[in-house]
Amino acid sequence: MGATKYIFVTGGVTSSLGKGIVAASLAKLLQARGYSVTIQKLDPYINVDPGTLNPYEHGECYVTDDGAETDLDLGHYERFLNVRTSQANNVTTGRIYQSVINKERRGDYLGKTVQIIPHITDEIKRRIKILGSKGKYDIVITEIGGTVGDIESLPYIETVRQLKWELGDDAIVVHLTLVPFLAASGELKTKPTQHSVKSLLETGVQPDVLVLRTEHDIHMSIRKKVALFCNVSIDSVIQSIDVPTIYDVPLKMLEEKLDRTVLKKLNMPLRNDPKLEPWNAFLAKLKNPKDTVEIALVGKYVELHDAYKSIVEALIHAGAMNEVKVKIRWVHSEKINEANVAEKLEGVNGILVAPGFGHRGLDGKIIATRYARESNIPFFGICLGMQVSVIEYARNVLKLEDADSTEMNEKCEDPVIDLMEDQKGITEKGGTMRLGAYACKITAGSNMEKAYGSLETQERHRHRYEFNNEYLKAFEKGGMIASGCNPDTGLVEVVEIPEHCWFTGVQFHPEYSSTVLNPHPLFVAFVKAIVENK
Repeated sequence: MGATKYIFVTGGVTSSLGKGIVAASLAKLLQARGYSVTIQKLDPYINVDPGTLNPYEHGECYVTDDGAETDLDLGHYERFLNVRTSQANNVTTGRIYQSVINKERRGDYLGKTVQIIPHITDEIKRRIKILGSKGKYDIVITEIGGTVGDIESLPYIETVRQLKWELGDDAIVVHLTLVPFLAASGELKTKPTQHSVKSLLETGVQPDVLVLRTEHDIHMSIRKKVALFCNVSIDSVIQSIDVPTIYDVPLKMLEEKLDRTVLKKLNMPLRNDPKLEPWNAFLAKLKNPKDTVEIALVGKYVELHDAYKSIVEALIHAGAMNEVKVKIRWVHSEKINEANVAEKLEGVNGILVAPGFGHRGLDGKIIATRYARESNIPFFGICLGMQVSVIEYARNVLKLEDADSTEMNEKCEDPVIDLMEDQKGITEKGGTMRLGAYACKITAGSNMEKAYGSLETQERHRHRYEFNNEYLKAFEKGGMIASGCNPDTGLVEVVEIPEHCWFTGVQFHPEYSSTVLNPHPLFVAFVKAIVENK
């Protein structure tokens, strides 16, 4: 294999244009042509990672197998490529500065003045090249967060300028911009794109490919205009039009020949035509469901759907696998009470209680869980959702009226959920939870075994509190079993109610592992149970 090639994806005009989806779609096409590809995200905020960020600020915090708390775009990368990411796939400004300052404190710079150039940019370059230096990948795609022109992004754009100079034909820049449609004049406007590219040019970076986000088809005359003003060839002006689902984007990029253009720019052979048969089979099932099921997603961030991005996508994958459309009813847990729970959840075919931290909305989650249990509606609790199911069962079935989690009530008489022993001396918040993939031993005959077809698995975690094993015998005697445990610590990972049609709570986060080509077995089993129960 020759030198690793690098593709940098930048964005202009506005945020939330979909750089991550375009990057993942390009990677999918290159992978389908037989190349080994990975994607990394450079985030310009000064937080070391998004683990301490409020979901309202940043959406979901995604966790990798090796325990990295990362940007939600890494979820898209894994879902599209079906390849696991790691700590190296997400870099923040906070992590860059932390590393440089640590080196300065150790004296690594031999007394020199530490500056943005070369010290910060050299550290960014080192992080970008880590994935390529391992020799595993033909192509590394690097998505740069934020928008060109932002102060926060300048060190990253400067690093791209340096790398383009150093790597020559082994590096290109794909720039994503917006071509808005003005209804008053009935025109698509290219001026924002021109200004965005001008801003990029002022930093010394010439984009090689332009991807134009649009709500309407862009005529050839407009493409020619953009090419002329932005110094790119006409075949390097790519349209990215709105589509019904993000999973259509790779096919649109294939139509636009984005992969061909990129490989030509990198002087790489086309190899075979992209092999997308499994992807197309998934899309066919997604777009031609035989039935519709409605699932209530109960959480306290439901007004921000990105807070539960991986759960939503996992439900889409599982729906396609079961040939049904999954309709989500977003139910705010703070607005649920004993008087209105039947009204809020009336007619739903399944109930999923979402993860989260803190007391806000907890009572509503407990009430929704009781409703699912007593109404024999398929129930899925994830992380805090699992802990909620334990608290609800303890209070209403085992009659431990003061049962609670010590996260919510440190002095409760029955702490059925308690702080892990190795967490009790920790005061810092960032990166100190139980993070990453851990083994789980599965009980024979359980929902877990039926879903996985195995007696062991590995799943990703992100939490501090655990099921209190002092109460395990009481729960199992009372009808709730532990169907999954950590083989090394004995910690309970999964609880089930065998007498219920399908009631499963998991301490881990199965949603992180669901991909288009490998839908997570627990989500598939949950949706299957809903279809059968309906």
